[in-house]
Amino acid sequence: MTIDDDRLRTLMDRAEIHDVLMRYCRGVDRGDVELLRTVYHLDSVDDHGYWSGPGQEFGEFIVGRLASAALRTTHAVANELIELDGDAARVETYVFAYLWRATESAENAEALDVFAGRYVDLFARRDGVWRIASRTVVHDWSCTPQVLPPALGLPLDAFVRGRRDRSDPCYGAVG
Repeated sequence: MTIDDDRLRTLMDRAEIHDVLMRYCRGVDRGDVELLRTVYHLDSVDDHGYWSGPGQEFGEFIVGRLASAALRTTHAVANELIELDGDAARVETYVFAYLWRATESAENAEALDVFAGRYVDLFARRDGVWRIASRTVVHDWSCTPQVLPPALGLPLDAFVRGRRDRSDPCYGAVG
């Protein structure tokens, strides 16, 4: 079985766009402004609802905001629809953002905010590199569920802890 050049190019384009989305999630959760700059074109725009402006400036904004508002974050993407058209692509990606934060309440010292929405992106390939040209974040639903003690039955202190900087294990070997 052989694969023709067009099909191979399509698969490669989809993989490259997917990698951009993965770098975005890592950049936000690890607080990596430089990594976030690699996902946006220089003239890109990003509309996150509560913040709208140049994509290249979003990283600095979100890293600063999350450092003061959340103890930990996890961004997970799910359904991904990529519609390619030459050097452009319309991309809709479902996103779930989990933000663990401290509260001012004595009885519930921490809270978990859950955001479910979609990244509606226009990607562009320029000089052979796919990046976000424009992004609109669509809010579908959100909630703050009751936080209960961990129920895994495991010694959680034995796990390597995630970090919100370049000392996180994803930047090097765990050892």
